[in-house]
Formats: sequence, structure tokens, C-alpha cells
Amino acid sequence: MSPFTGSAARTSDWRHLRVTRADGIATVTLARPEKLNALTFGAYADLRDLLAELSRERSVRALVLAGEGRGFCSGGDVDEIIGATLALDTAQLLDFNRMTGQVVRAVRECPFPVIAAVHGVAAGAGAVLALAADFRVADPTARFAFLFTRVGLSGGDMGAAYLLPRVVGLGHATRLLMLGEPVRAPEAERIGLISELAEDGGADQAAQRLAHRLATGPALAYAQTKALLTAELDMPLAAAIELDAATQALLMNGEDYAEFHAAFTAKRPPKWQGR
Repeated sequence: MSPFTGSAARTSDWRHLRVTRADGIATVTLARPEKLNALTFGAYADLRDLLAELSRERSVRALVLAGEGRGFCSGGDVDEIIGATLALDTAQLLDFNRMTGQVVRAVRECPFPVIAAVHGVAAGAGAVLALAADFRVADPTARFAFLFTRVGLSGGDMGAAYLLPRVVGLGHATRLLMLGEPVRAPEAERIGLISELAEDGGADQAAQRLAHRLATGPALAYAQTKALLTAELDMPLAAAIELDAATQALLMNGEDYAEFHAAFTAKRPPKWQGR
């Protein structure tokens, strides 16, 4: 996402999310605990717009996405989204589904790592939000369920049919997206859906530790690694190698690369600038 912006001011009050910032880490909390953090039209739009704003600012070096209360996110609100969509025409439904996909694209394309801190349920759209993150840190209560076929829709919602096979393989992805059965933390870790299994009740703390490690590291190197991981998923090998070469040439001209050499020579830790 481009850092250039127009005249719009930074948003200070997000109505559908709780956003805090400290030490280069943005923590975005889905805060409807009475509804298991079910998503609304406004929550989707806020997530899309927030990620765009943070990407332009370039002050955030890592983002933690968390859920308040008993679970991470139960998916789309049954009344405020599923019920409401029954009254929409095809053009309006296409607009809505494009918007949900824009959230996933924003998570994948923002220039900083995103960590999902998962406890309890991550279902439907909540499971896809976690899937789109670069890291999924979960505690033993976590369970993922891609429920779309259970409400009569395609399991390939919000890019799930693109992302999930690339994370867990086609066989596991077919089972999860077709049947919509929940996957609890031990199996999720075994098939690679979880990046780190935290202690009971410790997903948020473990996610913050990882975010701090990332926020104090070489931000530009992380941003380019994330960009290449996404861009090269469908590239032929020759094109991927050429893109790697061009990227490395640019980074070798950067301040962080020179700083590493200076720090190594002086036998001190590098002072990463993200440049």
C-alpha cells in the first residue's frame, strides 16, 4: 500500500474496534464480547480502513489482532449480517463480499507483520481473519471452524480457498472448507494452522512478545519478506528468483544492511532503522 495520502485526517475514534498503539505495535481488539466478537458491516469497513491508514503512516512495525472475552471471533453476526443480506440485491451482495475480501487483502498486503492472538472460537470470517494473518498464536482453548458450507454458501469465502491450501495443504483444506468441522488447537498445531501454541490463557501475551520481537527487528526486511511470500505464491520459479534478486539489490543499498555490518564489526547489537 502506498504511503501517500490526500487531505483526509487520521481517524482517532474507531467505532467498531478498539485500537491501541505502543512501541511500534498496534493492537486491534474486536470488542463485542457479548456476541463473541461477531462482525458487522461497520467492523469489516473499519478493519479495511484502519489497515489502509496504518500502512500509509509507516509508524507501525507489527500488529496484533485479538478478541475480547470468551473467544476470538464467531464470524459474521447472524442478525446484522446474515439476516440483513437476505434483503440485498445481487449488486449489493457483490459490494459486500468484495468489501470482506478487501479486508483479507489489506491484512496480506500491509507492510508489517500481523499476528492473530486466538483463544476460544475463531469461526467463519473469524477463522479467515486469523488465516490471513502472518502468524497465528493460539492457546489450548482455540478452535477454528470454516462454517460457510453449513449456512449454504461456498467454503471459498474471503480468499479461504486460496489461502488455506497454502497453509495446511489441499487435503486438509478440502476437509475443513467442505465439512466445516471445528479444528481444535492440538490438531491445528499438527497441520500447521497454528504458528505458536501458547499456555492456557496466554495467547495475548505470547502474541505481544512476538510483536515486540518483530517491532524491534529490521522492519524493511520483514516487509519485503512478507511481500515476496504473497507475490510469489503463483509465480514460476524463474520469475520468483528474478524478483528475489531485484529485492535483495535494493535492500543491500539500504541503511539496515550497512548497519548490520557495522554492528557485527563493532561486536554490538544492530540498531535497526527500517530503512
